[in-house]
Amino acid sequence: MASNAEQGRAAPGVWRVIAASTAGTMIEWYDFFIFGSLATIMATQFYPAGSATAGFLKTLATFAVGFAVRPLGALVFGRVGDLVGRKFAFLTTLLIMGGSTAAIGFLPGYERIGIAAPIILVVLRLLQGLALGGEYGGAAVYVAEHVPDERRGFYTSFIQTTATIGLFLSLVVILITRKIIGEAEFAIWGWRIPFVLSIGLVVLSFYIRMQLGESPLFAKLKAQGNASKSPIRDSFDTWPKWKVVLRVLFGVTAGQAVVWYTGQFYALFFLQTVLKIPVATAYGIVAVALVIGTPTFVLFGHLSDRYGRKRIMMAGNLFGAISYFALYRGMVAASDPLNAPLIVAIIVVQIAFAAMITGPVAAFLVESFPARVRYTSMSLPYHFGNGWFGGFLPLIATALVARTGNIYAGLIYPTVIAAMTFVIGSLTLSETRSRRIWEEVQEEPG
Repeated sequence: MASNAEQGRAAPGVWRVIAASTAGTMIEWYDFFIFGSLATIMATQFYPAGSATAGFLKTLATFAVGFAVRPLGALVFGRVGDLVGRKFAFLTTLLIMGGSTAAIGFLPGYERIGIAAPIILVVLRLLQGLALGGEYGGAAVYVAEHVPDERRGFYTSFIQTTATIGLFLSLVVILITRKIIGEAEFAIWGWRIPFVLSIGLVVLSFYIRMQLGESPLFAKLKAQGNASKSPIRDSFDTWPKWKVVLRVLFGVTAGQAVVWYTGQFYALFFLQTVLKIPVATAYGIVAVALVIGTPTFVLFGHLSDRYGRKRIMMAGNLFGAISYFALYRGMVAASDPLNAPLIVAIIVVQIAFAAMITGPVAAFLVESFPARVRYTSMSLPYHFGNGWFGGFLPLIATALVARTGNIYAGLIYPTVIAAMTFVIGSLTLSETRSRRIWEEVQEEPG
């Protein structure tokens, strides 16, 4: 007898699965983004005094280290997820991320332990990156393997909101903490509070996830004896398999990453470091834009079930590539005198471009790889794209501005990558909306 998912409707507990998966992933993104949100303060805490720009760039480099190692985390935990199970893998990543984030909150600064401070900080960022490299694939696959084929874009799009919600939560916690203890105390010791608070969030999320069972599709695959015994080899041992990985990387995830980070994270940096808008005001502007823009991820995930993944994702890349310079000129024009509603609107437009790609991408990735190696196979191109192309965006863009003196120079990087992704994706990708992943585990007629 076919399962509910195979019959085209979600199992009764699907919303509990989505809530548990998104809550945990959101907390991991919160943990990861606190560092970036506090980059200007972290530069003064963990690096020697000197050039403010040099310290900020070093902090951004430390931030980027966590992204650089994400593909390794994808391989390590992807293998665990395809061998042992989806649930075990993303429980493990949650604990590693939570422990590393809390440790940053207790780590002494440069003035107390010298060069050991930035070294330990880098190690903790590496652990965070490893954990995040395994988290996303687990959550996306777990949800996708619980829901019907016909609505996979809609249901998995909730996972795609978690990075944005995690960024929003980090900004709100920082704003509230600053308000309660004051700017002076926050700069001295209060910045540690958002890191330490993650302990409670992680414990709660771990408890919720422990109540869930294994993915029904993976459980059935394993019961049939069809699970991979060597996921890394089975994912990448032939050139045709590598071609799929490379098409996904350069035709989807590279552009998805830079469009997401430009519209949200770089926008925040731009407001603070280029336009010199006060920190609290900049955080408030971006937070409001995130609240308004987040539902568009679910909207485009839903639309991808009806109209296809590819055309919506390619449109998001194209819109970003052709409009960034105009949008950021608009932000500059709206900054003096400050027109906060207009800047919010401009950032919401950028978030919508990101949502066009990010909303459908989890469904697209799941549909692009077979169940027995899905966790490993999809995690690698996703985290190469987001870890390298996206994670280094703040560092590269800020360095370009510092080097050229042109405040718009940083936009060259996302514009080129988004345009490249549009061209490669349009020419090489196939539409995946009609693929039925549940057919992979249907039993042969007796």
